[in-house]
Amino acid sequence: MPVLNIDHLTKDYGSGRGVFDVTFEVNKGEVFGFLGPNGAGKTTTIRHIMGFSRPQHGTTTVNGLDSWTQHYVIQRDVGYLPGEIALPEELTGTQFIAMMAELRGMSDMTYTDYLTSKFELEPSGGLKRMSLGMKRKLAIVTAFMHDPDTLVLDEPTSGLDPVMQDIFISFIKDEKERGKTILLSSHIFSEVDATCDRIAIIKDGHLVSTFVADDLRHNESKTFKIEFASTTDFERFREQIEGPKKLDVISVKPHRNQVRVLIDDAHVNELIATLADYHLKFFSEIKFTLEDYFMKFYDRNTSVEMETPNATN
Repeated sequence: MPVLNIDHLTKDYGSGRGVFDVTFEVNKGEVFGFLGPNGAGKTTTIRHIMGFSRPQHGTTTVNGLDSWTQHYVIQRDVGYLPGEIALPEELTGTQFIAMMAELRGMSDMTYTDYLTSKFELEPSGGLKRMSLGMKRKLAIVTAFMHDPDTLVLDEPTSGLDPVMQDIFISFIKDEKERGKTILLSSHIFSEVDATCDRIAIIKDGHLVSTFVADDLRHNESKTFKIEFASTTDFERFREQIEGPKKLDVISVKPHRNQVRVLIDDAHVNELIATLADYHLKFFSEIKFTLEDYFMKFYDRNTSVEMETPNATN
């Protein structure tokens, strides 16, 4: 039985907002990436998983428990990190940690102290004056402090600096090794690609793709960029590959004597043997990335709030 099961979940807020017939599951010990831009429906789905909202149609369960009717059990046992942090401003960070420990019946704070040190959290200050990054660290510590087996993380690195983002990704990999089940909702390609076993892409409240991450990483189709040393070589190559061929020319730049070709991995050696008869300036593979795949579902010319692997919040 899956740890998380989302079955035909629908919540229509009108004007095209909400989630519509969303179905996926997260298995024990799996890190499942939920990828989409802001407003695509990720947080709405997570709010239903955690029992904060009642579905119009469909169901969500956690360890077989209905999210809506047994939300009190789920919210106690699951490590939940919300996308938007709302903390009681009258408390200090230390007081908030103590309050969460009491609510969970915790007496041993050894693991909490480890997390506080790992994420360089200084909790003694008042929550009202804490920076967004420090509040995010506090939310991370309190989400993980009871060492839960199941974690639901909504935009977990939002507000963290690049160094702390890397620390968090490394931490998630360690949690994965410990057998934790994790749903990681994000719009940052790098953290999804680095940590997830399977990935679902959501667009306008609809799931448009669910796939195994390694299948994308080991894509059998390869793209190469070739620049010839002369126009003569460039034109001769174009003439040679016309007609029946094992590769597709996906772009041509005659003024630079460049082509981009798509070829099955099984025929790469044949391409290299063919190119041995030409003078080249360079020949390099263009890696097919998670971002490339994602952009098949989103128009590059529209304003989409996604981040490339090198971008930071």
